[in-house]
Amino acid sequence: MRSQQRRHNRRLRGKDRIVGVIFILTTIGFLSLFLLMPLAAIFTEAFRKGAGAYLASFNDRYAWSAIRLTLVTAAIAVPLNVVFGVIAAWCIAKFEFRGKNMLITLIDIPFAVSPVIAGLVFVLAFGQQSALGSWLISNDIKIIFAVPGIVLATIFVTFPFVARELIPLMQEQGTLEEESAVSLGARGWDVFWRITLPNIKWGLLYGTIICNARAMGEFGAVSIVSGHIRGRTNTVPLHVETLYNEYLYVAAFSVSTLLASLALVTLIIKTLVEWQMRAEQSRGY
Repeated sequence: MRSQQRRHNRRLRGKDRIVGVIFILTTIGFLSLFLLMPLAAIFTEAFRKGAGAYLASFNDRYAWSAIRLTLVTAAIAVPLNVVFGVIAAWCIAKFEFRGKNMLITLIDIPFAVSPVIAGLVFVLAFGQQSALGSWLISNDIKIIFAVPGIVLATIFVTFPFVARELIPLMQEQGTLEEESAVSLGARGWDVFWRITLPNIKWGLLYGTIICNARAMGEFGAVSIVSGHIRGRTNTVPLHVETLYNEYLYVAAFSVSTLLASLALVTLIIKTLVEWQMRAEQSRGY
């Protein structure tokens, strides 16, 4: 009887190993097909005519203008989203108030709304035919087809990332440490800097990294509000599209390597952050 049970258990373990191998191979095949092969194709096409042609793709004022605008947009949008994300997560995780579920729903809107639709909303809100259009024109304020519109669209598309990373983290940590500090006479600002912020530092860094990657790679909403003005409102993704439409494939793939490299760096930093978070948790922090 026991021998039959052992044989049965061995058969089950053998089946489990086969299923595990199938799942692992399927995952590797999926990643190779949809991640590694496209990345390899980008770098292969970028260097197809040699390093000289690759470097020549960046010897262009339009390319540098797109890079500068992308960096400026991210430098404005990401810090604002970090501030919003921390405040929103603090409110949702640490306090009970009416409209809390509504606030969570509003934070998730950019995940549900297409970026193209978001761009159209900004055009309707700030375009020449909008209610504010005549006032903006009379005061020489340009939002649509200008840098402010690109920044606003990027902020809208990326603002959930930091908040959504911090909310479950703060909820899991609870409020015991903060309440203990307050009972000992600590002020709110001191509680935040000395207790809350150290506890969420890795989650905050993780959310900031993802937010920055999305901000620099955003295409849909920015495409609608930018107007595709070369040298003025083209970000790196829009510049790549322009080059591709002009059949300048080597230049298009060369500039694309910037975004591909950003994605790789983001994944590496993300992995390091997750490793550090697990290391601190294992040490009992």
